[in-house]
Parts: sequence; C-alpha cells; structure tokens
Amino acid sequence: QVQLVESGGGSVQAGGSLRLSCTVSGNIYAINDMRWYRQPPGMQRELVASITSDDSTHYIASVKGRFTISRDSAKNTVFLQMNNLKPEDTAHYYCNAAVSRTYYDPGNLVSWGKGTLVTVSS
Repeated sequence: QVQLVESGGGSVQAGGSLRLSCTVSGNIYAINDMRWYRQPPGMQRELVASITSDDSTHYIASVKGRFTISRDSAKNTVFLQMNNLKPEDTAHYYCNAAVSRTYYDPGNLVSWGKGTLVTVSS
C-alpha cells in the first residue's frame, strides 16, 4: 500500500501565500511524476501542476507565474508554493504520484489522500 498525506492548507486573504506539502509513503520502488490537483466546491478535480523525476514542471495557465511545484526526492515529498492567491484558488488540494512498486513497474497513480483545504477570501 502507498499512502499520501497532504498538509499546509488554511485560510488566507487574496494576495496571500501558502505552501502545501505532500509525503508519499509505503511500498515504493521509485516515484516518477508527482502532481497537485484541486477540486473547487461543486466542481470536478483538475490537475494544477506536475513535476517529473528530472524536475521538469508543468502548470495550468491560471496558476502559471503564481504557483511553484518542487520536490524532495530523498524524502518522497512534493511541495506547492502558492503566491498571490485569488478567491478562485479556493479548493481542496490533493497530491498524487506515479509510483513504481518494482523495477518492472512503469508506475501508476495511487489512491487519493484526504487532501488539504485552501480558502482564499477577497
């Protein structure tokens, strides 16, 4: 089993900052992509940012220039630094990762964690 534990959410005013963390633990041979998703109230979950094992990053347009994804591969941890937060960033934030459990395993996303809530007020 592989577990995801997210932390760092909270309530901030527009223009504020938060740093989310997510640690992956359990039966892990290697972690490939690491990702942050969010699910606003009443809406579907969407991919926000991703980072590969060689630190290539991708962001959706609405967060580009404001959010930064990074990882500490030695600690199986991914971070999301969120600056200049806007009310539309309000959502539950979830991480996920493409985890390989053996040398031959190409890696698959794992079961979702509980997420962490980010609330941005205007």
